[in-house]
Amino acid sequence: MAVEVFGMNHVAIEVTDAAEAVKFYREVFDLGPPEKGEGQAFFRIGKHQFIAIFEVARPASNEIRHFGIIVRDDDQIARVRERVQARGLKLNPGFACDFEDPWGNRIQVVDLSVVSPIWRLGRVKMEEEQGWSEDEPLGRR
Repeated sequence: MAVEVFGMNHVAIEVTDAAEAVKFYREVFDLGPPEKGEGQAFFRIGKHQFIAIFEVARPASNEIRHFGIIVRDDDQIARVRERVQARGLKLNPGFACDFEDPWGNRIQVVDLSVVSPIWRLGRVKMEEEQGWSEDEPLGRR
């Protein structure tokens, strides 16, 4: 039987100061307070994904490794860009919003126009409009 992947559950990042990382992610992305989970902080990202923050003495190199965060539209991407630049962080060229947090974790921010329709329509709307359910993944239609 084939393995059927439905999406990402969580991403773990390394920081040298968990308290400062919590402050950074809350201020840049307007996240709520961290929850209990892996690492020193565990943030809910949307309804079904998480980011786990681990405090380490020295984060690993991060040339290619990165993760993406989905926001609603170009205006929200612009807001994130402004917040990142206001903290003295550099935006990487070639992408709408690509930067490294203060601990070297690379983040790309995308909007709903470049992701799966499930994010735009929402699960309930997909069930109503297209008869989709968890028992019948979208990829099987």
